[in-house]
Amino acid sequence: MDHVKLRQVLSQFGEIQRIYLVPEAAAAQMNRKRASGFRGQAFSEGWVEFTKKSVAKRVANMLNGQQMGGRKRSSFYYDIWNVKYLSKIKWDDVTDEIAQRHAVREQKLALELSAAKRERDFYLTQVDKSRALSSIEERMKKKQKVQQKSGVVSDFPSDQFAPKVIRQFPQKKPVADQAGKLKPSLSKDVLAGVFGGQ
Repeated sequence: MDHVKLRQVLSQFGEIQRIYLVPEAAAAQMNRKRASGFRGQAFSEGWVEFTKKSVAKRVANMLNGQQMGGRKRSSFYYDIWNVKYLSKIKWDDVTDEIAQRHAVREQKLALELSAAKRERDFYLTQVDKSRALSSIEERMKKKQKVQQKSGVVSDFPSDQFAPKVIRQFPQKKPVADQAGKLKPSLSKDVLAGVFGGQ
């Protein structure tokens, strides 16, 4: 039910000023569409402001818990009204809360974007460093080859271009391999004494 339909249904009870409906969560919308349900915009809750408080109280008391009714072919015919009169709530309070939620959401999104941007920048700098180092290494190798062919003694140490060694760390042997060796065994004399054998 959208705001147009809601205004049409409730305006027969009294003059309506403003209506606000909260769109359903994105996850709920995805689940509904996956289950091949209604594919349009759905709403989870809403607020309706009547011109007079007395009319709002009367409508809330009259409709709460009642079947929506209307035409039998309507998709809302069997739905139940869940209406409550909010006595000390002003329309500004509703809009402030919505604006605050929106601001919090925007702030979270900005934080996530900045973190992703930092990660991307770090990755790109590392890629650039790697490319620069590899190009320097290639130039040095070419220079060394040219110097070796011409017979000139190189200024650079020869071990500079040796393949990089990955450090080896001593590993402990698994306990399962030594379990059979370390297990104490009882002598036959002790077993014979316990069970009375000879």
